[in-house]
Amino acid sequence: MIWHQLLSSQRTGQKPVANTEPSRSAFEQDYDRIIFSHPFRRLQDKTQVHPLPEHDFVHTRLTHSLEVSSVGRSLGKRVGEIILQRHPDLAKHYTLFDFGAIVAAASLAHDLGNPPFGHAGEDALSDFFIHHPQGQFFKDKVSETEWHDLTRFEGNAQGFRILNKNQYGLKLTFATLGAFTKYPCPALFPTRNKALRSQKKFGYFESEKNIFKEVAAALELIEAADGATVRHPLAFLVEAADDICYSIIDLEDGCSLGLVSYAEAKALFEGIITKNKSKLGKLEHLHSLPEKIGYLRALAIGDLMDECSSLFLDNEAAILAGTFDQALADHCPSKDGLKAIINLSVEKIYRARTVVEIEAAGHEVLPGLLHEFTTAGWFLLNGTKSRKYHNLQLLLPEEIRVAVAQRPNDVYGMLRLVIDFVSGMTDRHALSLYRKIKGMS
Repeated sequence: MIWHQLLSSQRTGQKPVANTEPSRSAFEQDYDRIIFSHPFRRLQDKTQVHPLPEHDFVHTRLTHSLEVSSVGRSLGKRVGEIILQRHPDLAKHYTLFDFGAIVAAASLAHDLGNPPFGHAGEDALSDFFIHHPQGQFFKDKVSETEWHDLTRFEGNAQGFRILNKNQYGLKLTFATLGAFTKYPCPALFPTRNKALRSQKKFGYFESEKNIFKEVAAALELIEAADGATVRHPLAFLVEAADDICYSIIDLEDGCSLGLVSYAEAKALFEGIITKNKSKLGKLEHLHSLPEKIGYLRALAIGDLMDECSSLFLDNEAAILAGTFDQALADHCPSKDGLKAIINLSVEKIYRARTVVEIEAAGHEVLPGLLHEFTTAGWFLLNGTKSRKYHNLQLLLPEEIRVAVAQRPNDVYGMLRLVIDFVSGMTDRHALSLYRKIKGMS
């Protein structure tokens, strides 16, 4: 792979054109389009880990995405500066800010496809088709490939779908779409090798297969097998930014909520603060818990960014050749300290009662909504008359009703649109709508 192709500013469905805004690059335009989009605003009311209303200092998907984007921009610029020195011809067309803008935009969008109720929401949407009779009803009405999509809801693939839906008009550059796609393979992938990081999950549904092919061809991503490619190199930085933020900031939230003691958190942070150890003395001059834990978090993130960017640059040739396929955070010098944080988070944060309660709610609410709205969609496809389901059809967005009516034989397309509707809801909207249609509110 070559950087000139990987940094393509071409957009989906459009021919390459010169940038008409000298003061704002195509990649900065990507960032702006995402941050003003409706799907991004919805992240404000989507759970990261902890329930939303009670504590204003607990992270939502929105604040998490903004922080990941900030770290991603710094990683991109650090890496870009050295790459431009190594490849002088690139400097005629790109700057380190282009690298930063691509990683920042892709990082900003990295959670757009996540459903309500945290990661449990993904399992809840999958379980509907795996376990519920109404979900199983559709098994023989779609292809094997489509069924794999439906029984394995994947937030990354849903995010790629959102970024390419015409209704949002995002039309991002191929470089940003490539950096966004951490798992450049389909759901049905017989030769999947989970030892490779890029194949641990999947990055696009059957409905977006042709779009992914267009992007991959333009970027000249190396083909693997069964519709898969190797990663766009900058996807490693997007992943690293996410890994750094969720590990560190979930620990910060856990300490703020009293689930982890300050002494425990401090010891864990110090385990990954290497380059900035000399600055730890400032802690003695800080008094409040938020100040202390915030300072430790800042030092830890700074050191992890140094480690991950250095590891990327050390392996640039292997990454471009498609032979490096591991998470940077799993191989950086502080990997053991990060694992210790994750182990404690699993034990004391992710299994906290409030977290378990909201996950349990998701497993009831989301399959319940899918049951009602997939039935409404099926009746709409077939012209079946039912006052109840006619009313439910009217609760679907108009663009979904129109699209379903225009494709009466497309069962998979109908199901994807209903899943778009349910997975795109905020936590509060999903719970409120469920209560209303069940007669509880």
